[in-house]
Amino acid sequence: MMTTKVKQATRAQESTNAIERLYITMRHLLNRGFYKPSGVSGNALRTALLLLRPEIYGSVAEDKAELNGLIYVLERLPEGIEECRFINLTSDEGFSKSHLSAIIPPKRRRNCYRIDEEQMNIEITRGRSDIYDILTHLTFLYIESGKICKRVLVDQTETIRDWDKLSEFITSEEKSGAEREIAMIHAANILGRTFEDVVEIQEKLSTKENPDRFLDVIFWLGKLAIEEETTGLKRTITFSPLLRERLGHHIHGERWADIIKQTLVKNGLLGRPLHIISANMHSVMNSLFAKTTLSKELQETKSLDIYEALSSSENKELRKKVQQVAKKNGMLFLDDESGANIDVQIFDTAKFGVNACCYDFPEGISEADKPVIFVMDYAFGEQAYETIDELLKPLEIKGKKQFLNVDSISIMGKAGILKGGKGDLMIPSAHIFEGSADNYPFDNELCKEDFEGYDLMVLEGAMVTVLGTSLQNKDILKFFHESTWNVIGLEMEGVHYQKAIQSASKIRKSIKKDVKVRYAYYASDNPLETGSTLASGGLGTTGVKPTYLITDRILKQIFNS
Repeated sequence: MMTTKVKQATRAQESTNAIERLYITMRHLLNRGFYKPSGVSGNALRTALLLLRPEIYGSVAEDKAELNGLIYVLERLPEGIEECRFINLTSDEGFSKSHLSAIIPPKRRRNCYRIDEEQMNIEITRGRSDIYDILTHLTFLYIESGKICKRVLVDQTETIRDWDKLSEFITSEEKSGAEREIAMIHAANILGRTFEDVVEIQEKLSTKENPDRFLDVIFWLGKLAIEEETTGLKRTITFSPLLRERLGHHIHGERWADIIKQTLVKNGLLGRPLHIISANMHSVMNSLFAKTTLSKELQETKSLDIYEALSSSENKELRKKVQQVAKKNGMLFLDDESGANIDVQIFDTAKFGVNACCYDFPEGISEADKPVIFVMDYAFGEQAYETIDELLKPLEIKGKKQFLNVDSISIMGKAGILKGGKGDLMIPSAHIFEGSADNYPFDNELCKEDFEGYDLMVLEGAMVTVLGTSLQNKDILKFFHESTWNVIGLEMEGVHYQKAIQSASKIRKSIKKDVKVRYAYYASDNPLETGSTLASGGLGTTGVKPTYLITDRILKQIFNS
């Protein structure tokens, strides 16, 4: 028993060291300004990632290709990046004003621009977390690319027949269904996977515009790696001088916060009690107005089922109706133009019409005391600190500081759970910052009892704010979960939010010292269970119930505060 614990601790320590090396290397490369994936620095990143063996990347350390991890990565990088030998990470440098069209990955809000056949530019507006995320995914792609090259290249010059046949299919103009199947058989042999595996992934990635997306990706990953080996044409990743200069200066967060404060001033809301909620752009609006707005259309539908119906792609008109009612009753929507990629909704509860809202105020509350509910879309990693830190700073009007009257700050969202399954709830009592001694205990206004009776597991305890979801492995997570840290889950923003809140309330004194704080998360995955990681697919409707339960508890406390 003792030996097992020692082995576990040793493996956890190795994994922690690998994460540390990854981040030290990434920061060094950022300062340096460029690196080549096949060079010394690129090899250091690959070695550290292979030692870590993150759960989300599955079989990345094995000879066979990792297909679920590949889909996860491709959903977070711009389409066509596998074809590019040069990848340039930039600040917001005005590409949107050029003839180039932005390419936005399905699962990450990033503006990317295909400059030419060989170069992809990716705009970084959300801080270092965004850079680490991209570099980690690129390292995974280059590992998979190297596997393909190793399997198809013989004696540094010849390629195997499977590769030649796949190349013929990709470069041919007319492609029949039978030829596609034969190409997939060749691809399966190259990847060390079954034909069935390849068919499944091909179906997941295919689109009307490009039914052969998966085969294209495999071809280009292999092609660039082979050319690197045989011709010396190296792939290169660069960081623009402006990005390196601006990083850490809160440029986008400051712009974002200034627009919001000016909007509050313009609408006479600056002195009113302000409740900040970090959430999605639908749950607060729907919770406030959906039941009353759709009482005829969904009159026999149970409370939580209404929100499930609203999340269906078939009910666009119902969602539109709720949005229209919200706008008539004091909702302002700010479509972000600051570059932060965080949209905002502002609800002036004093403008709520009679019987329009699903929540009631206590009797006798004056118009001046009715709160303003400010909803911001999810931040990404360190961006949470940048945005909230800037938002909580006072506004200067005619030489005088005007402070926001912040009553509460509520953070809700998805997180990885370490005991339980998708959709279960986590109520943190502290945030621990992975890889450091930083920890942030706080008094959470939400508790386990708030969510009893809904057939969901509810855990209370500490949560780890991780440097990147794509770098987690079982050994580190088991250590956190089974040790005296009593960690219940992991996410990417908690420490950064709490750092900004504590500095504003206790050091800068720009908001109340006793500002109310609420944190609640629902499980998007369980990284300790095989087949339950983020790479295994989305939540579907499983996330609807916990999302609206959390939103309901936050709003009830706001309306009764």
